[in-house]
Amino acid sequence: MLGMGITLSVDDFEAVLKIPRAIAAGFFAQYLIMPFLGWSIANALKLETPFAVGLILVACCPGGTASNVVAYLARANVALSVLMTMATTFGAIFMTPLLTKWLAGEYVPVPAWGLFLSTVKIVLAPLVIGVTLNRYVPRFVKFVLPVAPLISVLTITLICASIIGGSFEILRKSKTGIEGSIGILLLAVFLLHAGGFFLGYLFGKILGYDKITCRTISIEVGMQNSGLGTALAKAHFASLPLAPLPCAISATFHSVIGSILAGIWRMRPAKSPKDLS
Repeated sequence: MLGMGITLSVDDFEAVLKIPRAIAAGFFAQYLIMPFLGWSIANALKLETPFAVGLILVACCPGGTASNVVAYLARANVALSVLMTMATTFGAIFMTPLLTKWLAGEYVPVPAWGLFLSTVKIVLAPLVIGVTLNRYVPRFVKFVLPVAPLISVLTITLICASIIGGSFEILRKSKTGIEGSIGILLLAVFLLHAGGFFLGYLFGKILGYDKITCRTISIEVGMQNSGLGTALAKAHFASLPLAPLPCAISATFHSVIGSILAGIWRMRPAKSPKDLS
């Protein structure tokens, strides 16, 4: 997020605030597409109960902050991506437990204050610091900017590795518990995120947005806050020890798919968005 912040100026945010409709579009796309896609895939593939609950839970989570990094690498609208992530994260206080209760059949409480503090620490604070550095020490920003994307990618990689590493015991138990379902689970998680990227882009296209905004919405919808899903699964589905597994796998899948898309879109840059106000 600090790497994203140093690329932004106050003018960037003022421009995005002129198109609140796009932010609302990303919010509704996030909570309309992913939850019902997760529920549909779980039922279509007849996933085991722990896997189905975990898949639906991560599908009901907000957009992940990694989406902002991928939006930057893809040359999408980073400021819009950040605001969409902020909006869906705050919305998760209500949307994640309600949608999970409805679609998974169980209530998952979300620690609202803890989520708020995490949002401030992970998103808002480093973003403000980055924008401040951009404004007051531009020479320093120009010096570090070339290596910022690489550092961001390495950070994402370490985050994914830590989640999978922390789930080692769950993975080990799965080999003796529901071994035959692992392949189906991998397919389910892949379909969830691949479908999210595709339907997110299509959603923006249907609403008539330009390519940059469509790409931004696609990235925001396709990338989930898998860490939040993992924490909630561990805390509130203790009777289903394999429920966090789809969330852990999700962290890797959406990062890989998002990185591939970012590389493709970076080589095929779209024109600057028109005024959509």
